[in-house]
Amino acid sequence: MHIFGDEWLHHADKIQSSWEKTITQDDLILLPGDLSWAMKDKEANKDLSFIAKLPGTKILLRGNHDYWWGTRSKVEKMAGKTCYVLQNNAIEMPDFVIVGTRGWTVPGTPSFTEEDNAIFSREIERLRLSLQEGAKYQKKMLAMMHFPPALSTDQPSAFTDLLEEYGVSACVYGHLHGRSHQYRLEGTIRTIKYQLVSADFLSFVPLEITSFLHE
Repeated sequence: MHIFGDEWLHHADKIQSSWEKTITQDDLILLPGDLSWAMKDKEANKDLSFIAKLPGTKILLRGNHDYWWGTRSKVEKMAGKTCYVLQNNAIEMPDFVIVGTRGWTVPGTPSFTEEDNAIFSREIERLRLSLQEGAKYQKKMLAMMHFPPALSTDQPSAFTDLLEEYGVSACVYGHLHGRSHQYRLEGTIRTIKYQLVSADFLSFVPLEITSFLHE
């Protein structure tokens, strides 16, 4: 990970230290992708075991570097009992519902290709499935994505349109590291609060996000 900057040196130690200082077994933790550099599922077991042993209940989402990722049931089995997997579904919590999808590069991005468009279209449908499932619970919805859902505050996308259509309250996402932090989508835009939660952006300290749902 240090290819993204020296702040990533010994990042696992930083994550574990701050996690154990701030998170208890009663907490829910959202992990929006890029969980392991592994290429195959067996290679990812060490990283998933590291996550599983940390306090709290975790919700895992696929990132663009999670090449080892398989079906939802397979990832759930790999991750263990302390983890849920968000993939074409919604996860109900006592006060709100977690929805979302990995996302992808959005139209308007430089070098956007036909291949990108095909993946983007599939991710839109996956987000729609999650939102439709989440809406059944009639609770506030918090979205988790890996990619930022739009290029900027004045350039909405099909992702942000869907989030607004279904009345999502807030959306957290990762993907952006180092100098790319400057391209983040942040703050309340129209009806939704957006927050970048990449580990290096947060200095490897977990961010408390439930307050977003009550603003």
